[in-house]
Amino acid sequence: MTTVLQPFPYAKRVPAVTPMGAAQASSSSDVIPFSYGTPTSDAFPYDGLKEAALKAILDHGRDALQYAGAGGPQVVKEWIAQRSALRSIDVTTEQVLVTYGSQQAIDYAARTLLEPGDHAWVEAPTYFGAVSTFRSSEALITSFPIDEDGLQVDLIEKALEEAVRRKHPLPKLVYCMPNFQNPGGVVLSLERRRKLAELAYQYNFFILEDDAYVELTFTGKHLPAIYSFAPERVIYLSTFSKIIAPGIRLGWAIGSSDVIRRMNTFFQGSKASVFSQEIAAQLLQHLPFDDHLEALASRYRSSRDVMVDSLKANFGEEVSFQVPEGGFFIWLTFPEDVDTGRFVQDAYERGVSFIDGSKFFVRPEGARHARLSFSYCTEEQIRRGVRLLAEAYQAYQASRTAN
Repeated sequence: MTTVLQPFPYAKRVPAVTPMGAAQASSSSDVIPFSYGTPTSDAFPYDGLKEAALKAILDHGRDALQYAGAGGPQVVKEWIAQRSALRSIDVTTEQVLVTYGSQQAIDYAARTLLEPGDHAWVEAPTYFGAVSTFRSSEALITSFPIDEDGLQVDLIEKALEEAVRRKHPLPKLVYCMPNFQNPGGVVLSLERRRKLAELAYQYNFFILEDDAYVELTFTGKHLPAIYSFAPERVIYLSTFSKIIAPGIRLGWAIGSSDVIRRMNTFFQGSKASVFSQEIAAQLLQHLPFDDHLEALASRYRSSRDVMVDSLKANFGEEVSFQVPEGGFFIWLTFPEDVDTGRFVQDAYERGVSFIDGSKFFVRPEGARHARLSFSYCTEEQIRRGVRLLAEAYQAYQASRTAN
């Protein structure tokens, strides 16, 4: 008997979730990965993590290897609450939810706030992982541009006013990365933070404030979190992935007691690992954290400077960009008629990967942009990678001229 395999009707949301960044890039050591939005392995506090892991086992034995149960050690939540005070966030540990990375926090926030057909508003460009999550929630997504001061909140206000006038649905959620935005690298101004918070109260929507890069400042300066202006209408997210190590898989959400209680209902056997939390607890108690952050900032600031200098030397006036004051990324803008997706493959074959700008937009736009990450590569790799990228761009331009 011959079995005929029929096409399976997979969930419609599946095609919306596509691999990006490190998941998409090649594991080939020959390719310089400007596409990797990840920290360099050299920045991990390896010795501290090794000692913390051993101490977690010695102090807690097999209990450290159990399911999360009540949610792990209080030390981690206490540290998060205390550290958040630096952003003018005043919370108790009951308002902190430790998650399996910040992506899980985005997912649970979306599940808590969005029904199919609800409206989610995002930045343009924006973090594609959040967009994929909102699409999986079957939300209707609208995007609003950023500039050098972050999300253009005046356009949000106009859209809200127009929606009320036309009796159109209002957003349930506005997603924003206020510090060193991925991919734009920009910081949302203080005035815009206040205004967005006011709008959240006025029009009754939640702000999902994704602050994954906040600790990676090159200036030592921090603005108050949006949460500080609207604690009842903001869910604040951050992560240990960028400042300790991605493999520890710990992030967190901060919100009102009500919203955190609702988000917590989704944790059916999927709470953050107790072992990871015990390691983090040990590390946070014994690692000179400010010194560690200063070392990280110095490392990434130097890498940024090398990339900026290399871009100026190899591209001249062909590209423009804002020099980021923190984070991992430089957002390139090419001439209007350029499509960076047209030379992604050639650049890869020459030995450098990057992500073309259109991948960061909800609508078909952004072709003239590209995101480069300076966080993962060595300074020599950055210099060589920018040269190879310039070669691919020049070949692309030459082929257009020839045709």
